[in-house]
Amino acid sequence: MKHIAQKDIENLDRFYRGNLINSVTGYKSANLLATRSQDGIDNVAIFSSVTHLGSNPAMFSFVQRPLGHGVGHTYENLKATGKITLNHINMELVERAHQSSAKYPREISEFERLDIGLLNRNGFHAPFVKEANIQVAAEYVSDYLIKENNCILVICKITDIFIIENIQHKDGWLDLEKAGSATINGLDGYAVAKTQKRLSYAQINKELEELTLDTDA
Repeated sequence: MKHIAQKDIENLDRFYRGNLINSVTGYKSANLLATRSQDGIDNVAIFSSVTHLGSNPAMFSFVQRPLGHGVGHTYENLKATGKITLNHINMELVERAHQSSAKYPREISEFERLDIGLLNRNGFHAPFVKEANIQVAAEYVSDYLIKENNCILVICKITDIFIIENIQHKDGWLDLEKAGSATINGLDGYAVAKTQKRLSYAQINKELEELTLDTDA
């Protein structure tokens, strides 16, 4: 196997190193996080760092890059209003979603500039992405500065979930393949995963069972 040592990593070209390190940890979720500022400007941006934190209470986290230089509108809107939505990216959305990582000025709405469908729902401050087949409303909980790189770990509580029909199993499981949810390899590689099998809850002295993939079962 090829060996890339720490000293080699440190001396790599910035973009080469970014591509390597962002892909070496595996596939990541692909989401558009949407917020609305206190003065009514809508913002939507792609994040590949969303992570499940727990089911009770239902929470997820995302990593905010160091603030400044056009970065941080999502975080600042969330801190000001306490509201955010998480929207799964599908292949129909990939190009527009990818472009949302550009550093647009605060007064520019990526929804309008990139022709991303904006969906307002009564009772929700933050907008949703119309094209997303899985949409989640959430509230700010807390954040923590990661002093080693000045990124911010942001924690949100899930309040509401909206999903298209025929992707949910009777045990609650969502078939992300049927939903068309994309995943990200590194910084710029997009794919839709194919579910090969589901397995039963792992317990000592009990053999695993393969679960059905039929969402009607």
